[in-house]
Amino acid sequence: MTHTYRIALLEDNSKHLEKLEAYLNKIPNARIVLRSRSSDHFFEQLGTVQAHPDILVADLDLGNDSMTGMEVAQELKIPVFFASINTADYIEHIEHLKRDAEICVDHITKPFTEEQFVKSFTRFLREVELFSGLRYVYLDFNRTKKNRILIDEIVYLCADKQAGSESNNKQIHFINRKPENLVDFSFSRMEEKGLLTSQFVTIHKSFRVNKRHIRCYHKKEETVEISLFGDNGKIESRHLPVSENYQGALKKILG
Repeated sequence: MTHTYRIALLEDNSKHLEKLEAYLNKIPNARIVLRSRSSDHFFEQLGTVQAHPDILVADLDLGNDSMTGMEVAQELKIPVFFASINTADYIEHIEHLKRDAEICVDHITKPFTEEQFVKSFTRFLREVELFSGLRYVYLDFNRTKKNRILIDEIVYLCADKQAGSESNNKQIHFINRKPENLVDFSFSRMEEKGLLTSQFVTIHKSFRVNKRHIRCYHKKEETVEISLFGDNGKIESRHLPVSENYQGALKKILG
């Protein structure tokens, strides 16, 4: 399965924003989760999106904005692809960002065609994939065996019978597809499968959650809020209970 990257768009010109959105929609493994014309609105929206973006696509010069696209990228520290008319003015800053933040950084200079953008951005995605060292595991489901699954796309694993688990099987939930039933899967042998306890947090005897997909910890209700692929085919939020035995450890992990 091809990894789908969540894209945040920041471009002050509405026509250019529409073009970038149209071009990105031509790329199968790119999904826009945030689009904005100003840094203030961008960060406001960033706190409300269901899933944090993986990649920023931004203009370097945001007009009369309080921040530049470069400053936004420096704050986010996620892979960034700049699409700007004045790229040459920022080359030194781009090189500093690439070196100091240790993230993938690339750029394309306006004007460009759809074909030029799609080719450049697709190449950038390959670089991001290589740099991030995406890891896969092979898991057995009810109907299919040895399914190659990207670890970052797993949201949580569940042993709760009320949630659909049966016998010694577990249910596995994803960010980009419907849940599956894992066959003969034991929490005690997760690491043997490649699902490391450093990434999957125990919040309850029945739940192991991928830290990547925890949006926040609600201390009052003692639940974690996660994002996952819902029954309606869209990303939705869900709250999972944190049992008393794991509350202290979870607070330390999440800071």
